[in-house]
Amino acid sequence: MQKFETLDFGKVYHIYNKGINGEEIFLHNDHHEKFLRLYEKYIDPIADTFAWCLMKNHFHFLVKIKDQEFIKPKKPIGGNTHGQLNSDFLSRQFGNLFNAYSQSFNKCTKRTGGLFQTPFKRKPIETEDYFTTLVFYIHNNPVKHGFCKRLQDYPWSSYATIISFTPTKLEREKVIGWFEGTNNFIAFHEGKKEKLNISHLIF
Repeated sequence: MQKFETLDFGKVYHIYNKGINGEEIFLHNDHHEKFLRLYEKYIDPIADTFAWCLMKNHFHFLVKIKDQEFIKPKKPIGGNTHGQLNSDFLSRQFGNLFNAYSQSFNKCTKRTGGLFQTPFKRKPIETEDYFTTLVFYIHNNPVKHGFCKRLQDYPWSSYATIISFTPTKLEREKVIGWFEGTNNFIAFHEGKKEKLNISHLIF
């Protein structure tokens, strides 16, 4: 049985998953928008997001779990909110996201049963090289799979947001800082386009 990392406070993770049996999990723009709204509801309170991409049958997020003192659940947990903030709580927040989206997706498509593979995948990111490589990998997914020719043309990833000045909850300044500026960020993505394969680190 494959063993997955527990989620710990203050650590950076690649969170990813795909539809069960490779099924599509986003059929329309409304589905992407619904997933992102639920992501904001369940994940924004516990994690900062650096990069993301939603594909037809899978998704990728690069996040940092917030330090414990900065997570404040809206509802008390077991009568002792602070004491119950642990790895199980963090995993449950992601589970709540996937369950809520699955229920919405099944309702509008008249589908039944599980939608995502379980458990969801998570890999800790511990080096700068891995971080920058993964940011590129996430943003390049639509190009790799033939959905667009240019990264900025795909609407369901964080790439366009990172190179823009539009208001965002994304940790844009931190990402740009890792690449030492927007120009370097763009050059890195364009220079490594279609030259990098880290799929052996993913699925």
